Amino acid sequence: MKGVVGKASMSKKRVAIIGAGPSGMAQLRAFESAEKKGQEIPELVCFEKQDDWGGQWNYSWRTGTDHYGEPVHSSMYRNLWSNGPKEILEFAEYTFDEHFGKPISSYPPREVLWDYINGRAEQSDVKKYVKFAHAVRWVDFDEGTKLFTVRVENLRTGETTSDTYDNVIVAAGHFNFPNIPHFEGIETFPGQVMHAHEFRGAETLADKDILLIGASYSAEDIGSQAYKMGARSITYSYRTKPMGHGWPEEMEELPLVERFEGSTAHFKNGEKRDFDAVILCTGYKHHYPFLPSSLALESPNNIYPDTLYRGVVSEKNNQLFWLGSQDQWLTFNMFDAQAWYARDVILGRIELPTAEEQRAHMDQWLERFNAMEDEFDQIDFQCDYVKDLIEQTDYPMFDLDEVAKIQRQWLQSKKDDIMNFRDATYTSVITGTKAAEHHTPWMLELDDSLERYLSEPDEDEARQVFRGQIREGQAR
Repeated sequence: MKGVVGKASMSKKRVAIIGAGPSGMAQLRAFESAEKKGQEIPELVCFEKQDDWGGQWNYSWRTGTDHYGEPVHSSMYRNLWSNGPKEILEFAEYTFDEHFGKPISSYPPREVLWDYINGRAEQSDVKKYVKFAHAVRWVDFDEGTKLFTVRVENLRTGETTSDTYDNVIVAAGHFNFPNIPHFEGIETFPGQVMHAHEFRGAETLADKDILLIGASYSAEDIGSQAYKMGARSITYSYRTKPMGHGWPEEMEELPLVERFEGSTAHFKNGEKRDFDAVILCTGYKHHYPFLPSSLALESPNNIYPDTLYRGVVSEKNNQLFWLGSQDQWLTFNMFDAQAWYARDVILGRIELPTAEEQRAHMDQWLERFNAMEDEFDQIDFQCDYVKDLIEQTDYPMFDLDEVAKIQRQWLQSKKDDIMNFRDATYTSVITGTKAAEHHTPWMLELDDSLERYLSEPDEDEARQVFRGQIREGQAR
């Protein structure tokens, strides 16, 4: 039930938010929104181990460990572009039109999306709540006092401190601890072996034969980048089923690798190929080294982790909240919906049901989750989930049925033309603005900077030929 905004006093709670990526930023924005409407809010502290906010979108050239010796969080690479339309992730209360002042394309590059989420956060006065370069080392809960103790290290000084909080919100993400399977003989492979988490650019893959193990979005995108940057061949190795796109002739899909012998990979169907580099696109694990097992989320990566009431409230401890712990068809706006819900529980505007009622509610969603058959079912599931969350709060509702429609069109566009689907345009469900066609087709655009993206370069013949506006023989 929606809470009533007012000036009703509350005991001054203390809330710790772990992570200042898109989810943590959403949580800060949610509390600020309530405060602007006259609601007293708790004392907030957000701990972020990086030097700036943005989470995954805070790109780093580093791999392995950062300059503080901490595991590098971001899995972003230099020339990453959004692999889904921006119209499915747009904030309902801060639009792309508002930020950029003009229509932009449906598939912005990494730097442009970071500018968008940073712009919303900078518009508000929430950075004051963030302690940067502070890594949470341990969180414990005292059943007697009903308080969390959060132990934190200041990475710049090495000082470690502890403090107590009424609530903890985990917004640390779950796409930063790579799942790395073993393949027989891979230790004999003489070329480069890396996980997608360490991938930073495809330029070095030019004129090389590349093996990508995995059949999901990381493999699809890194393979496309490698092709764009001139790789000689790209082979995808799938465990369950091929992606089945209409790949160029330089790209193929084969069953899972059985073993390596030097630079040769042997596949389950008896085929073998020689490669120069292997990239493991094998996903990520939920990994929360700062939490005891009594509090940590234990789940495979999926769109409805069990033990989270409404996908947000820990069944183990209703004072503990999780943001963005699902696999994601929606991203930024789903984080908003979750953050607004967590906020209203903490503010007492939403009263949680009994443990039994929470379990029954989760089981209803799990029954639907377990009955899903395809990607369209997953899209409908998550859009309905977000709609259900928004209905509990004052977050602006938007047309999630239309968002689901755009997602279906997006999937179809990839089946139609996997290498050029980013040239399609969609209409914002928030503003009704039709996306602009980017000045350069994605396959020809080698500069993904914000400056280049927002510029208006002169038309050239290469772009005209690519779009079929003139024939190649007609170009001068």
